[in-house]
Amino acid sequence: MKTSEFDYQLDPELIAQHPTDRREDCRLMVMNRSTGDLQHGHFYDLPHFLEPGDTLVLNDTKVIPARLFGHRVGKDEKVEVLLLRNREGSVWECLVKPGKKVKEGQVLEFGEKKELTGKVLGIIEEGQRLIEFHFDGIWEEVLDHLGNMPLPPYITEKLKNKDDYQTVYARVNGSAAAPTAGLHFTRELLNKLSAKGVNITYLTLHVGLGTFRPVKEEDIEDHAMHSEFYVLPKETAEKIRQTKANGGRVIAVGTTVTRTLESVMKKKGKMVEDSGWTDIFIYPGFRYEAIDGIITNFHLPKSSLIMMIAAFTGKDRIMKAYQVANEMRYRFFSFGDAMLITNPGPEEDDHE
Repeated sequence: MKTSEFDYQLDPELIAQHPTDRREDCRLMVMNRSTGDLQHGHFYDLPHFLEPGDTLVLNDTKVIPARLFGHRVGKDEKVEVLLLRNREGSVWECLVKPGKKVKEGQVLEFGEKKELTGKVLGIIEEGQRLIEFHFDGIWEEVLDHLGNMPLPPYITEKLKNKDDYQTVYARVNGSAAAPTAGLHFTRELLNKLSAKGVNITYLTLHVGLGTFRPVKEEDIEDHAMHSEFYVLPKETAEKIRQTKANGGRVIAVGTTVTRTLESVMKKKGKMVEDSGWTDIFIYPGFRYEAIDGIITNFHLPKSSLIMMIAAFTGKDRIMKAYQVANEMRYRFFSFGDAMLITNPGPEEDDHE
């Protein structure tokens, strides 16, 4: 299967630069997974499409202000450092710009008072740097003071509020990007879903920047997937098993949740408590075993994310839905509108 099969044309004006004023006011495209039929509404309509006994699984990772601006000791030229992964202690795997000038052994300084420094310990795969940071005080407080939210490159406007790029249930520090399907939820909407009898449960997957990278290989099977760390708690695994046993649907909120749940099923053969690294690459031909539905945003052309969704719906069906979204002026990417893809429950059938 060719990467070009997942390409599409998009009006740049449809790339959302900010979320809607109220998160749940974004639009919602609902696809019947069995037929491909589409409905159109808003995210606040979500309770209508879910049933008592269904389970929503959300990713409670928290985006850290991982973009730092500093300079090499003795130089005025600005250096940008993006924290990608904590290796151990104060050592981080980082993306550095301009990379060619930042050599092994060099020291970087951050902040007007140089309250944070970092020594480059080495250069690893794809030119990324291992940097050991030195600071006084608490790391999270230093990072909150000096760091910036690591917005994807297609968001060019400054955030009005840095919490806009954070889910309302974010809890566990560690991501370099937000699990964007969850950005549409408010506490009020989650409460409405719970009141209806929809189960709300959580796992953690720390999102890396590989999420945004396009697949460059001509044959998608040749693409090497990035690794991300996940934790699936015992209570979440139990709730998923119980939901399946009772005939309910398991709805993954986002591709990160999907990656985690399908990774556990592939690794363990059943839904159980687990943690580790996953580099699973889901594309058409993949057999889903864990989820019955997914809430997701509209993804970049040629990305592994659109391939993952195509594996759930069928390629032709999802590419047609993207064409409809384009024609109907849906908003795309991280701050854009949402999709719900699942087989309808009995209550929805009654309304059709």
